[in-house]
Amino acid sequence: MRFAAVDMGSNSTRLLIADLDADGHLTEIARRSTVTRLGHRVDETGRLDPAAIERLTAELTVVRGLLDEHQVGRAVGVMTSAVRDAENGPELMETVRERFAIEALLIPGQQEAALTYLGATSGRGSAPHPVAVIDVGGGSTEFVIGHDSTFDFSVSVQAGVVRQSERHLRHDPPRPDEIRAMSDEAAEIFGAAVPADARRDVGAVIAVAGTATSCASMLLGLERYDKERVHGFDLPLAEIETLLAELAQLDDEERRNVRGLQPDRSPTIVAGCVLLAEALRTFGVKRCEVSEHDILRGVIIATAQGTL
Repeated sequence: MRFAAVDMGSNSTRLLIADLDADGHLTEIARRSTVTRLGHRVDETGRLDPAAIERLTAELTVVRGLLDEHQVGRAVGVMTSAVRDAENGPELMETVRERFAIEALLIPGQQEAALTYLGATSGRGSAPHPVAVIDVGGGSTEFVIGHDSTFDFSVSVQAGVVRQSERHLRHDPPRPDEIRAMSDEAAEIFGAAVPADARRDVGAVIAVAGTATSCASMLLGLERYDKERVHGFDLPLAEIETLLAELAQLDDEERRNVRGLQPDRSPTIVAGCVLLAEALRTFGVKRCEVSEHDILRGVIIATAQGTL
């Protein structure tokens, strides 16, 4: 059967259309990602901004066309941090359901983490030590730790690239003290959220979503994004720190011209590097594996299994 998953996140709206056979083998048909900044000013106002809603609905018009073109049997959409935190979130969810015929679900942070882990670890072999999956999003960051296909610990925290950029970055390029304040806050939030005993035996870290894939793309120097080269990329903490130092010296217009970086991610990539680096430090690791298998894949698998 042909499924589609739509992730309407705080920073980007992403689509995956895939076939899933009876043996659980997933074949990707189409993929799309657009920065819509749905979480813009939600941390400040507690409401979704009208312009952000307009950006999302414009993107969903394109998504609806792709769903029809590829004759998708079932399309499920997940709405996460921005909509969870917004007073007018339920109203937007109804709009998505009625206007675009997408099964929009407002999922809590714990479920977001679980679906991310399902997507990131599906199809992987057995590992001798626990694996941690990190998803740095626009409004929140999810940490999930588990063995093979089952997870033992998950948490979602209120720290994301849109939220932290709006809280801390007042200058362009950002000032060193702004970056230090963001790093200190992230270290405190992450350290408090993930207990030492949960992270002690972690043997590997998988990083999903836009920050990690953007870092890989920049380090590879890609003129055009290539998911085959990005998926599985070994991303050292030292390289993230180097990217952060370089990007923090540029203004937004200069960052938009950095090779390998999607221009619309330039306003939030500094925060992304800060958060991803602090996440790795939380686990005391020096590197992570970048994965294209994320919540979108998890949503399709869970939908097919009847658990979503």
